[in-house]
Amino acid sequence: MACSHIVLAADTLEQVGSLVTEPIPAQSIDRALTEFSRQTGLQIVYVSGIADRVKSAAVPGGLRSDEALRRLLADTGLYFEFLDHRTITILSSNKTTLRPSRSATQGALGRRDVGYIRLAQADPTPEARTPSQRSLQQTETTEGGGSLEEVFVTGIRGSLRESLQTKREATAVLDVITSEDIGKFPDKNVADSLQRIPGISVDRIWGEGRDIFVRGTDSTMNRTVMNGQSVASAYWWANDNPSRGFNYDILASELVAGLEVHKSPEADLDEGSIGGLVNVRTRRPMELAPFTLQLSGEAQYSELPDEIDPQFSGLVSWRNESGTFGALASVSYQARNVRRDGLEAFPDNTLFDITDQNGAVTEDVYVVWGGGSAIFQQDRERLTANATLQFRPTERWDIALNFVNSDMDMDNHNQNYLFMPGGYKLPQGATVTNPQFVPTSDGRHALIGGTLEDSSTPGAAIEPIYREAFIESQVIDLDATFAGERWRAHGQVGYTQAEGGSDRDQNYWFEGDTREVINLRPSAIEVSYPDLDATDAAALHLVPENLRDWVRKMEEEEFYVQGDLSFELDAGWLRALKTGVKLRDDTVENTRRVGRVSSTNPNLAQLSALTMDAVSGGISPELHGEAGTGGSLRRYAWLDGAAAMRIINPLLDLQYTFDQLAYYKINEQIAAAYIKGDFEAGRLRGNLGVRAVRTDQDSTAFITGTRGTVSRSYTDYLPSLNAVFEVNDDLLVRGAVSRAMARNTFQDLSANITIDATTGSASAGNPLLDPIYADQLEVGAEWYFADASLISATYFWKSLDTFIYRRTASEVIDGRPLNVTRPFNSDDGADIQGVELQWQQSFGAGFGMLLNYTFTDAKVDPVPGQPKLKLQGNSEDQLNASVYFENDRFGARLSYNYRSDAYGALTMGSQIVTDAYKQLDATANWNLTRDVSVFVSAVNLTNEVIFQRTDDGIPIGFYENGPRYSVGARVKF
Repeated sequence: MACSHIVLAADTLEQVGSLVTEPIPAQSIDRALTEFSRQTGLQIVYVSGIADRVKSAAVPGGLRSDEALRRLLADTGLYFEFLDHRTITILSSNKTTLRPSRSATQGALGRRDVGYIRLAQADPTPEARTPSQRSLQQTETTEGGGSLEEVFVTGIRGSLRESLQTKREATAVLDVITSEDIGKFPDKNVADSLQRIPGISVDRIWGEGRDIFVRGTDSTMNRTVMNGQSVASAYWWANDNPSRGFNYDILASELVAGLEVHKSPEADLDEGSIGGLVNVRTRRPMELAPFTLQLSGEAQYSELPDEIDPQFSGLVSWRNESGTFGALASVSYQARNVRRDGLEAFPDNTLFDITDQNGAVTEDVYVVWGGGSAIFQQDRERLTANATLQFRPTERWDIALNFVNSDMDMDNHNQNYLFMPGGYKLPQGATVTNPQFVPTSDGRHALIGGTLEDSSTPGAAIEPIYREAFIESQVIDLDATFAGERWRAHGQVGYTQAEGGSDRDQNYWFEGDTREVINLRPSAIEVSYPDLDATDAAALHLVPENLRDWVRKMEEEEFYVQGDLSFELDAGWLRALKTGVKLRDDTVENTRRVGRVSSTNPNLAQLSALTMDAVSGGISPELHGEAGTGGSLRRYAWLDGAAAMRIINPLLDLQYTFDQLAYYKINEQIAAAYIKGDFEAGRLRGNLGVRAVRTDQDSTAFITGTRGTVSRSYTDYLPSLNAVFEVNDDLLVRGAVSRAMARNTFQDLSANITIDATTGSASAGNPLLDPIYADQLEVGAEWYFADASLISATYFWKSLDTFIYRRTASEVIDGRPLNVTRPFNSDDGADIQGVELQWQQSFGAGFGMLLNYTFTDAKVDPVPGQPKLKLQGNSEDQLNASVYFENDRFGARLSYNYRSDAYGALTMGSQIVTDAYKQLDATANWNLTRDVSVFVSAVNLTNEVIFQRTDDGIPIGFYENGPRYSVGARVKF
């Protein structure tokens, strides 16, 4: 690779053999470069911002091209590099002038005015343009008679180059992903793209990324914002609860221009993240061509459900010739049929005395409530729309009004053929023949095998559940910036709200009497029923008292207002000062109505006499192709939902009541103020600041039948220091120290009690939980040794003052005893340290590679009376590797992701562990013309299975989502 950009450029220019035949007078860089291109026939590509108000030097005629270009750029702070045999890029050697103004904010975050890439060439023909520079944006006539075109340099290499440039120019520890083109993000799922950044892993329990984990911290400790501000988030599933994390399901990748992951805090960034703050940057019309139209269509085939689904997106953007007004509208529609096969065991903290066939008793034994062979199917539709109006009435003003709306219909149903040792058999006095136990980390034992006797009590059941589920999220945001001579004022005001839940979450319950033979291993859930045939629908009868319907809604809304002032200073090393205030009013509310069959229903006898053959859909498809073992239940009789609606529902007459236990409402009023100074002394630059935050919190719920509110307030001061030392033009040393905080999840802060839909166990909140605070340090080196290339290493350390652990105890709720699990602050905290290694390189001839590895070591102080814990959300090892090829017509990328075991909540004497997971994805695209391309993609090529168990080897769930393949076309004008 090139060790000197001048040598490489000169060698290549010599091969071209071009000369500057006529003098080029001193003038604006734009005009000088266009004249240079006219005389030499070479293309010159550069970011528009580096040429603003820059004058070229005069160049005499008769010089060789390389020498002429060196003279033309003399004393401008610019230099050139060669991209291919006829294209040159102009870069700035003065990185301080290139860094985006942190006072030119989009919210609390510096919004890079991406603008456009300029292409200087004389009378270009369509054939001369490479597809990676194919989008003509605007032509300006110059005095030299040539033209100056504004284009996007797109594609994989263009995206990587822009991402690295942003990282390089940043003062803090920052990683960036940039869209490869309009509507073309590296992955269809935004969270899947994020996990290709060092230190980030994702939760793929539903087949694609939904929640992210950063540097060993749980997803709830990492916030996601859009254009610097909060986005209200919600979930649809009954067992999901509002959290501080972000549900990436609601975000269409076509909406995203770029992602910025801030791993070290700055005073002007929102608090609430210990791992990292993700900023989702949407597009603005002034960043695009005067007129841009993009359309795409795609068909996706999902192997497990064996379905093909359509996806469409479109964007139109316009701005007037004077650049004072622009408008943008985009829409994305995605349909997807989802199927997930699961072998499950439901953990329970109830302790039993196990009696074997010889009368021997083993006391205080954990037993799973039950488990089953499950199939989950969902018809998912997502419609996302974005509209933006942007005003620049003068050069000093920039005003943008942005609206985003995402609607998801997520109707689904799942059926689970169950075994129930702890839920039914043992409470009814069953003995266990040849019981098998494993020791647990808290000194007890757990039952993992044997025959649960008594063929006259229920031992098999099927629970089909039908849901009409939804998620809706909206954002409306007004952002205004005024730039004075040496100062800048910024204001932002907005509202965001979300709703999620189900208008129907109805179960049916059929059961039959039988013994159960179970064999539970870390990677096996095997069960048989000696006294019935699982494929015989007539063997199971309806149990009306177990039927219910849940109508649930979780809502969040937030109002925010923010103001910032920044000043450029000539005070020696202090270059800029920024200060601001922000007010947020956030409310989360969870409600549920429960419908049940009344004990006075006159149809009870008729309902109880129904067997499943009256409403059967035949035999299920073959399940668990990858996760199943020899004794797994792969096929069984299952329900026909339409028949159940027709035959059973008219007899139910469900009686609905407000569920006081499920209700909670939390309001947080947050006021923040900050001051931050940017400094620079020689090769050292950085910022120093402090953020002060006041939180007033009200948690409302029904406590013993009475609605009450628990209130608390706290104030935090969060200092931060970020510094970069430029060893030379290509090598940076970066460091940061800070104090950060993360508020606990809304569910944990609630005073309510939530009862699990299947097991009947309960979880409750604790409104007096303290936030989690962390002292943080990071230091690293970054070597930008060639174009679109980087080698870096970063060490990070976090000391958490507390973490949340859970303790289970028996409580009487509504007159019945339940095992209730509540969260508590640990007296001591946890330490996280690790190393991020990154190697990114463009090898030439279109080939390149991205490789990163993160090692995270987390140590948790022991909790008295609890088994030794590992930090929830942490994976010790993470590896991401991608190789790509791209030329004028074709581009392809193959990506591999691996993360080691990840640790979760405590249950049955030890923690839940998600086993190490790896995934292989691929994409490819062909540029048929300048404006038309086709593409294919494949996700989860090797059909990896998610395995969950406890640390002691008790299985929790094995989930198979299957691979997905898509083919589509994209048109852009």
